[in-house]
Amino acid sequence: MTEKDLDTRFAEAVEIAMTMTQASLPQDVQLRLYAFYKQATFGTAVYNQSENFDLRDAFKTNAWMQISHMSIDEAKENYIEIINSLTSK
Repeated sequence: MTEKDLDTRFAEAVEIAMTMTQASLPQDVQLRLYAFYKQATFGTAVYNQSENFDLRDAFKTNAWMQISHMSIDEAKENYIEIINSLTSK
């Protein structure tokens, strides 16, 4: 049996995450998942403060910017690790 490639494992982790409720995850975990997902799918964050400043969006953007040094593959691996740790409990 061959090991699944990173993109397949990432897609499976995203599917699992979509079944989780926000209420079941601590906010810090939600922010980390958001940041790793955005880095994995869009790459490095670009800060763009709009007129519609929202504190929640600021936290999300900040979390993403904190990991902007990571490669897309590293972000995918981190996302997968978090999902695996949550589902193994």
